[in-house]
Amino acid sequence: MSMNWQKLRADCFQLEEFHLSLLEQIDKENWWNIWVPKKFGGSELSFLEGLKLLKKLSETDGSLGWTVTLCSGANFFVGNLNDTAAGQIFRSDSRVCLGGSGSVTGTAEQLGDDYIISGKWKYATGSCYLSHFTLNAHLVKNGDFVYDENGEKQFRSFILPKDQVRIVQDWKTMGLKATVTNSFEVDAVKLHRNFSFKYDEVKQSGNLYQIPFSIFADLTLWVNYIGMACHFCEEAERFSENPGIEVLKVKSAEQFAQLLSIAEEVTASLDSGKPLTAEISPIHEAAASAVRELSEELIAIFPKLGIRAASYDQPINQVFRDYFTATQHHIFSKPNS
Repeated sequence: MSMNWQKLRADCFQLEEFHLSLLEQIDKENWWNIWVPKKFGGSELSFLEGLKLLKKLSETDGSLGWTVTLCSGANFFVGNLNDTAAGQIFRSDSRVCLGGSGSVTGTAEQLGDDYIISGKWKYATGSCYLSHFTLNAHLVKNGDFVYDENGEKQFRSFILPKDQVRIVQDWKTMGLKATVTNSFEVDAVKLHRNFSFKYDEVKQSGNLYQIPFSIFADLTLWVNYIGMACHFCEEAERFSENPGIEVLKVKSAEQFAQLLSIAEEVTASLDSGKPLTAEISPIHEAAASAVRELSEELIAIFPKLGIRAASYDQPINQVFRDYFTATQHHIFSKPNS
């Protein structure tokens, strides 16, 4: 049965948290696991297939696309786990949905085969839907930070079951409400080293996991802005006056083609064994510049749509709020970053 995208959009409208039937549909479609190998129960989509799906989800609803993007992006860390740890997490009978924070704000002290982890992390997308939380923590020994040979503080990444984490209900934004991107706290939790990893050390086979995480993050987030911009155009066409919509429609289409072209080049480079280190900065600049262009177009159009567009019961209002909440993500929020 084909997906009824319009019904899905209606089901997501004005939600402040995904209801159970929506979460069951996400589980049924296996959207959390689009990047996970089939041997661990995932869909094992190609990079292009996954990006096209994320665009469709974000075009359907901002919170839906953003949540699936960030949580499937956390499940992407399966590539950094050995088979033992990956099997224990992803071959479990219950649903698997990872998510957390990219910030390094906590501490982890190694005691034998375990780490003792404490701290507080902000902005865990999908916090209420997660089965496991991902986090980064500074390594400490006898209460002191551990430094590498360059004098930088060392850190590692960890995956904790949700029952070892306390969610802090502090997500009170104007948009992306149903992403429930709350903070979370961990207090002296013991975790086996098998569930610790470094995001740049790949353990699973397959070229997908060889993609530098910065490139993966840039392209998977960029496609969300494109999808939401397309949804904005669709809703704006329902208004009698929609100046500038054609420009935004063309830019959105051009950017999506550009994004897919970049993804194809990334895939081709990996297939040929070519390293991608030199491509990281140009890809980031292309994505950041593109998002700024879309933002400028939305800002120019929205005030010309009339007072009806300012009403919370209008879908275009939710799209506008979702989009500009998303622009505060640190990856693209800094000019010329």
